[in-house]
Amino acid sequence: MEVIHERVAGLDVHKDSVVACFRCISGRAAKRECRTFDTSTEGLLALRDWLTEGGCQLVAMEATGVYWMPIYKILGDGDYCVVVANAAHIKAVPGRKTDMNDAMWIADLAAYGLIKASFVPDEEGHELRTLMRTRKQLVREQTRQVQRIQKTLTEANIRLDSVISDIMGLNGRRMIEAMIGGQRDPRKLAALADKRIKASAKELYDALHGRLTDHHRFLLKLHLGQWDALDLSVQTIDREVAARLVKLDEARKAGEARFSALIELLSTIPGVSRISALTILSEIGYDMSRFPTVGHLIAWAGLCPDQNESAGKRKRSRLRKGAPWLKTMLVQCAWAAKRATKSYYRAQFYRLQARRGPQKAICAVAASILTAIYHMLKTGTPHEDLGIDDFDRKTPETKAKRLAAQIAKPGYKVTLTPAAQAA
Repeated sequence: MEVIHERVAGLDVHKDSVVACFRCISGRAAKRECRTFDTSTEGLLALRDWLTEGGCQLVAMEATGVYWMPIYKILGDGDYCVVVANAAHIKAVPGRKTDMNDAMWIADLAAYGLIKASFVPDEEGHELRTLMRTRKQLVREQTRQVQRIQKTLTEANIRLDSVISDIMGLNGRRMIEAMIGGQRDPRKLAALADKRIKASAKELYDALHGRLTDHHRFLLKLHLGQWDALDLSVQTIDREVAARLVKLDEARKAGEARFSALIELLSTIPGVSRISALTILSEIGYDMSRFPTVGHLIAWAGLCPDQNESAGKRKRSRLRKGAPWLKTMLVQCAWAAKRATKSYYRAQFYRLQARRGPQKAICAVAASILTAIYHMLKTGTPHEDLGIDDFDRKTPETKAKRLAAQIAKPGYKVTLTPAAQAA
């Protein structure tokens, strides 16, 4: 096998230490030198200087949690290329695992060009991605607090969520705050509801007629306070993201699309809101040249099945793990697009649901949305919905074959004969 890089280094990264193996060609043989460095800033600077003195051309390491990030940033200032690889792609042969052997194995793979670099965003993109991921975590925790409030109300035999869809909305919150204040009369609690609410007065009375104790009031106050604190944190992140978007737009060169304009562009897709568009952009970036084809992007996101073939037979396989933050957001957008009455994605979902089930259908819709995003970012064109009747506009031959396949599935034999020949 031909050596691609003559001077490379492999790093085995840990929390408090990093084992480095420097590999260079001396004559016809490969010479290796291994050292262990501390992960403090001083230790990483010493590692950078050691690699620079050796004339290193390429540094490769595994993506281990968040421990690789400070190493990547500090070594990125050196005169060599730094590559972060998926740990599953460079897993060594079991049975001889030590920190030094891992570093030597990574160095050997890098020398022969067998390490595929993972996508690492730039500094601004990484900070924006971290903010949006933190926001999503806070929103998830808000949902947990709402569930805890519902559980407390259920223990008190108050079924507020049965008559109000959003108990943290205006009506529900008004009633919960009254309960915390000491109000137990179901009639007075029901009177706090807006007149436009769908539930009748009798339904509200029955739902609010329970056994509310001081213990329940204490828990409601505790969970509501935590929900408010989380909501304040989400609003703080939104303001910080808005300020960063302004800076990103100002830093864009002449002729380049502004980040805020790209968000508005993606927001034209059914089911994709501004928050969703911002989250997707923070995960994949705006430069689609890093993905050779749209298939590479879909595979990276984990919206296509694994390849599982043996002896010429293709076996069933599950979806890839991919990028979990991106995949969950795209699936969420797909469910929203499915509810758009005249959208192509709605027709696609129901067309696939009948044959493959709702889970596979919604993943297919998510892949279609990501496909549209790829081409929109690459060409700068707005989204054009094909419409809910797109499948009905297929050629007669295509429709006939599809209907014949559906008839043949229960066991019937179908023969397609043109009308002219039949006459």
